[in-house]
Amino acid sequence: MKTQIYEITGKEKEKIELPSCFSERLRLDLISKVIESRKKGQPYAPSPVAGRQHSASGIIQHRRHVWKTAYGKGISRVPRKIMSVRGTQFNWVAAEIPSVRGGRRAFPPRIESRMGESKINKKEMKLALASAISANSKLEFVLKKYETLNEKEVSNLPIVAESKILSLKTKDLLSSIKNILGKNLFEIAIQSKSIRAGRGKMRGRKYKKNAGLLLVIGKDEEIKTNLFDTTNVNNLGVNDLCKGGIGRITLYTENAIKELGEKFK
Repeated sequence: MKTQIYEITGKEKEKIELPSCFSERLRLDLISKVIESRKKGQPYAPSPVAGRQHSASGIIQHRRHVWKTAYGKGISRVPRKIMSVRGTQFNWVAAEIPSVRGGRRAFPPRIESRMGESKINKKEMKLALASAISANSKLEFVLKKYETLNEKEVSNLPIVAESKILSLKTKDLLSSIKNILGKNLFEIAIQSKSIRAGRGKMRGRKYKKNAGLLLVIGKDEEIKTNLFDTTNVNNLGVNDLCKGGIGRITLYTENAIKELGEKFK
C-alpha cells in the first residue's frame, strides 16, 4: 500500500510504501475492548483516617484491680476515648466503631479498587492499535464519523506530511495544514469549543469540544500547539486514534511513518 508525502505548500512530493499496520485486518472487537478497558470509574471513598482521629486506645478491659478498667460500670466493651478524669473515675465516650457518633463507616468503598484499569494482553493491544491505524486510513470509516463529508471529495488518506512542517510558526502551520488537508477536511480538523444547549450547562458540562485533528510525530520530534492533539509514535494509543469513534482524521509526519514501520515489522 502506497501513499503520497505532501510538502508544506500542499504539493505532492513523492510516494512511499506504507507500513503493514495500514493494511492490517480490522478487529473492531479488539478496538472496543481496549476502549472499554481504559474507561475509569469516578474514584470516591471516605478519608483513610475518617472515624479514627481520636484518642481511643483499644477495647476497655473488664478486670478487677486494673488501671482504666470498666469492671462494675455496666458498659459495653468497645473502644472509648476519655473526655475527663477524676481520680480513678473516667468519663468515657465510645469511638471508632461504626455504631457510634463520629465512628468510621462499616464497609466503605476502597479507592484503590476503583483506580485501576482492566488488563489487556500485549498481542491484543498491538493488534488493536494496528486495526485503529488501518481504520483511520479507510475512507468509509472517516465518512461514517464525519457526516458533513458525505457529499464532498476526500481522497488523500492516509495523510503524510514532510517533517519540515513541525518547524513552522503557528500561522504558517495552519496555512500548511489547510493546503495539505484541503478545505473540506480542514473545517473539521481544528478543535472548536462551543456552549452546550440545554440543561447540561448546569451540570458541569457547559462546553462542547470536537476531537479535531490528531498529529502523529516521531519520538525525537517536538511541536508546541493547542490547535489540535499531538502525540508521538511511542505514546500513540487506541484512545488517541479513536477519540469520538473510529475514523479520526490523522496526519503523520514522514519520520512517524518510518518509526511505525519499525514498530510493526
